[in-house]
Amino acid sequence: MTLRVGLIQTRTPASHAASLAQLEPLIRDAAGQGAQLILTPEGCNILQKDRAQLLPQLTALEDDPVVRGLQDLARELDLWIDVGSALVRRADGKAANRQAVIDPSGDIVATYDKLHMFDVDLPTGETARESAVYEPGDRAVSADTPFGKLGMTICYDMRFPALYRALALDGAKVMMVPAAFTRPTGEAHWEILLRARAIETGSFVLAAAQGGFHEDGRGTWGRSIAIGPWGEVIGKLDHDEPGVLIADLDLAAADKARAAIPALKNARAFVGP
Repeated sequence: MTLRVGLIQTRTPASHAASLAQLEPLIRDAAGQGAQLILTPEGCNILQKDRAQLLPQLTALEDDPVVRGLQDLARELDLWIDVGSALVRRADGKAANRQAVIDPSGDIVATYDKLHMFDVDLPTGETARESAVYEPGDRAVSADTPFGKLGMTICYDMRFPALYRALALDGAKVMMVPAAFTRPTGEAHWEILLRARAIETGSFVLAAAQGGFHEDGRGTWGRSIAIGPWGEVIGKLDHDEPGVLIADLDLAAADKARAAIPALKNARAFVGP
């Protein structure tokens, strides 16, 4: 079975209305090229570093205007959309960085809250404290689709191989890695980490990214990429501008890779040092 996917690269603004206006033509472009599954980047509904400006704009996932717009598009275009992540308000009032898979009827069939918080002090002097705003998730999630299970992960998760192994053991052969990767770490680690996760698990890795310099002052790496289960690059964008990447996935290739390198089966439990 061949699956045509569309990876959407954006430079998400600091308001919902502007974000949806940027996303919609890109999604229609991908659909026009035959994409059956479309992935958007992390934070595709709004990006705003200033907490005082961001938090009052957040709503529950089902009330978010960008998510609702993407549900309408999935229904109209008769395709699957993985909302790479939307920044939303949880029922307890805390914020979450949440991924959502939408089916062609417009229903949300799976959600995942980002497990790993990006709390760092970079050599450039830039700092990040995701945990100061977002409550992390506590479970791995794979979404059932007609194309098989999709492993749901977000950005910084890619540095934690155990998550991808757990998803692969659950049957996921396509790993979704929407991201808003910083520029210094993107240049150094982006493609290497994603190819490693593909090789380790014999999985396709789809990474739709934010790119460029945003109105809130952040800079993101872009370079959205689709990787095959042997670690080969199927397609990528060599820039940080908004755009669409189309890739065709021969889903049988995951079974072939896992048979050739049976690392998922050969792993052994061990006692730590």
